[in-house]
Amino acid sequence: MRLVRIGIDVGGTFTDAVALDDETFELLGQIKVETTHGSPDGVAAGIVQALGELLRSLALAPEQVRFIAHGTTQATNALLEGDVAQVGVLGTGEGAEGRRARSETQIGDLELAPGKKLTVLHAFVERGDIEAGVAALRSGGAHVIVAASPFSVDDPSGEQAIMGVAEAAGLLATGTHEITKLYGLRVRTRTAVVNASILPRMMETADMTEASVRQTGIPAPLMIMRCDGGVMTIGEVRHRPILTILSGPAAGVAGALMYEKISHGIFLEVGGTSTDLSAIRDGRVMIEYAEVGGHQTYLRSLDVRTVGVAGGSMIRLGDGALRDVGPRSAHIAGLRYATYAAPTEIVSPMLETFAPRPGDPPDYVSIRCTSGERFALTTSCAANVLGYAGADSYARGSAEAGRLAFQPLADRLGVTVEEAARSVLTLAAKKVSPVVEALLAHYGMEREQTVLVGGGGGAAAIVPFLAKAMHMTGRLAHNHQVISPIGVALALVREVVERTIPAPQEEDILRVRKEAEEAAIRSGAAEASIEIHVEVDAVRNLVRATATGATELKARERMARKLPEPEIRALAAASMGCPEAVLIAYTETWYVYEGRLEQKRLFGLLRHTRKIHRVLNADGVIRLSKQEMRTTESQVSKWKTTLEQALRDGTHYGDSGATLPETFVLCGGRLIDLSALQSAEQMVSLASTELAGYPAEEPVLILTMRR
Repeated sequence: MRLVRIGIDVGGTFTDAVALDDETFELLGQIKVETTHGSPDGVAAGIVQALGELLRSLALAPEQVRFIAHGTTQATNALLEGDVAQVGVLGTGEGAEGRRARSETQIGDLELAPGKKLTVLHAFVERGDIEAGVAALRSGGAHVIVAASPFSVDDPSGEQAIMGVAEAAGLLATGTHEITKLYGLRVRTRTAVVNASILPRMMETADMTEASVRQTGIPAPLMIMRCDGGVMTIGEVRHRPILTILSGPAAGVAGALMYEKISHGIFLEVGGTSTDLSAIRDGRVMIEYAEVGGHQTYLRSLDVRTVGVAGGSMIRLGDGALRDVGPRSAHIAGLRYATYAAPTEIVSPMLETFAPRPGDPPDYVSIRCTSGERFALTTSCAANVLGYAGADSYARGSAEAGRLAFQPLADRLGVTVEEAARSVLTLAAKKVSPVVEALLAHYGMEREQTVLVGGGGGAAAIVPFLAKAMHMTGRLAHNHQVISPIGVALALVREVVERTIPAPQEEDILRVRKEAEEAAIRSGAAEASIEIHVEVDAVRNLVRATATGATELKARERMARKLPEPEIRALAAASMGCPEAVLIAYTETWYVYEGRLEQKRLFGLLRHTRKIHRVLNADGVIRLSKQEMRTTESQVSKWKTTLEQALRDGTHYGDSGATLPETFVLCGGRLIDLSALQSAEQMVSLASTELAGYPAEEPVLILTMRR
């Protein structure tokens, strides 16, 4: 019996669903339906409709579905549209700390989007006056209560007492300790308020969606996409819906990671109106603390940068020259793309300018044909004219129709059709390229080792031309038009635990690591599949553990899908841009390759050869991209001695003292990342925990490189 993984992406306009073969990840089928915002069951109705059509089209029985998850823009849209619940903050505390808490829990109103504000009610009580505080907030119109006390991350009893009283009064409630374990009451309260504001709507959606999916007879639990590229149980959504903000862009990046096997790249998800850009480095998505209304929160989400140009962006015309491309799209104007018309429809086109919406500048370009129908000139039209939308591209249209439609624009500009189309894509690239450059600089990524990967239906309109203009490698993701639901179907369980710990000791680090591991297991990850990345930030007194793991079934499959070594070597060579890759170390599940790049300087008079390295797993996924890396082979029986020697050999001494090497340990199926720890003792302690339970003869690879 064939088993499948189902991913569903709930967008603002459409809901997309895909089914992947559970062993090969082959795309078996895809369905698109309109998102059911107006249904009594909300977006859940569209999810069930898409799911039902997908199962019927592939003749799948419910028990064949072993994994099902969905991503949604609902939390993001709720904030953008101001569709939020009234929130009341009830602060509590005693003595000097109470006086401080009274001030720090008064966070004021939050701007959610231009013209959309969340008015936050506030009250403060001593512990014995909780009922009075809840009653005051309720009478003021609060539907959700946020409990906030100074040290709830260590002792949540005060917040729990408030939550109990609020729930007994029929109100929803959340505590700041449920959202984050970091100190900083003001930011913690602000984050909890954002979470509380979308709690009623998201709980209702979660209940309806879970019930609807359960009625289909699918035995697999429904998972939900998080904003950091992982998935969580629907039960977690009922407590922390804030984690679903930006889950739409996160789904596409998850697809780039798992489906496209990108380890070092910029992912561009190109829709009709805007393009979302995010960075992937060393096989990890780049995560930052999100801001709401210009204020910092403790929500760690995908670092996504949005640009107002995409596949449907229309052209703007100035005095005899192109003025801009976008931000309005053909969808907003209600016009068809010219390139998607038949050439026979583009008869005697006349150039017109207009305002797509009241208040817009009247300089957007369209053509009117003898039939009276108007068509938009877009970036997709330009890409088809110039041949960038290949046969395998979702944006593929009629190049002939595009040329006919562009002719009056070219005549107005006094250039050829091709020159006019190239000018359009050049303007689009000038909007996107600074964002790519900013991501490269922010995350220290080398442009020659970074690939631009396009996803979304409009990818061909932007990415191929952009890559050429920036002299970078670029490509469209396989099945790029549905890369987001594919990413949802392949996403891993992810949990993050952060704690404020001054001068953390080994036992502190191991405790936080254990918390993250247990949280991931509770969310459905198989213990054997979990990888944990621990970071120690000595400046901020922060310890963070990120646990990522697969479901039990996927964990069992990893070795079943092992690629032949020559295929893995070819992937490594291609990613390094080298004619060949040399295998320098390997285990049953890990391969370390070295390549050499020759760089020319002073017009080729001077030449320099540098080494670069790639680490791939047996699936062919690139997990590390490094330079000048030293690899030491060992076994579990003697890993400690080998690691300590590797750390001594790799330590660099400079004016600021000794700097430990960036260090990774490969054992079994695990990549143990020690790069964010501050001392050799911390590294040895964490490695000891990670390697416990492996046989003494199990191979170990220790990788070190200069920071």
